[in-house]
Amino acid sequence: MYEASKALMRRMHDSRFATRYFVGHGIDIGCGPDPVSQYAQQFPLMRGCRGWDLADGDAQLLASVADGSFDFVHSSHCLEHMVDPPTALGHWLRVLKPGGHLIVTVPDEDMYEQGVFPSTFNSDHKWTFTMHKARSWSPKSLNLMHLLADFADRAQTLKVEQLDASFRFIDRRFDQTATPVGECAIEFVMRKWRPEELARGGRLPG
Repeated sequence: MYEASKALMRRMHDSRFATRYFVGHGIDIGCGPDPVSQYAQQFPLMRGCRGWDLADGDAQLLASVADGSFDFVHSSHCLEHMVDPPTALGHWLRVLKPGGHLIVTVPDEDMYEQGVFPSTFNSDHKWTFTMHKARSWSPKSLNLMHLLADFADRAQTLKVEQLDASFRFIDRRFDQTATPVGECAIEFVMRKWRPEELARGGRLPG
């Protein structure tokens, strides 16, 4: 819980969040009581960020949100609750403006579920995630490298990071995200292609 707050200090030490990712007007999908907008002072180029939660509608489809509405889309620990994560990612990119950034955090299956699915720590998790493994113990595992590659014609993947700095590799199994520091997650950032960038095969200078 409070994953956006846990991420704050880490993100403040990466200048890209303040100067590239959290820039303009955004939407925070599945933010609950911990919206990224509460840290607008730390990201001064953030002009506003709308929270989107259960009362707003289906986070998978964002049916009431027009295409190209936001400069950035943020979602922390929501994608694992979606019935169809690829469909959700497609719509999250749909509402993003060309050149905008999608910032997503999902639980890492080995650090969070820790070899057991359905999840013993959150019964609403419909999927588990791994950055990339040849084989997973989970019957509902999604390989992020494969998933993100399917969107290469819409967005460039800029960053995929396993957030294990505070993870304790010990024998005792427990939910480490219940601690103030445990992230137990994977964070990825994508940038939506502009039409002219797609036409010339990349984001090139000039």
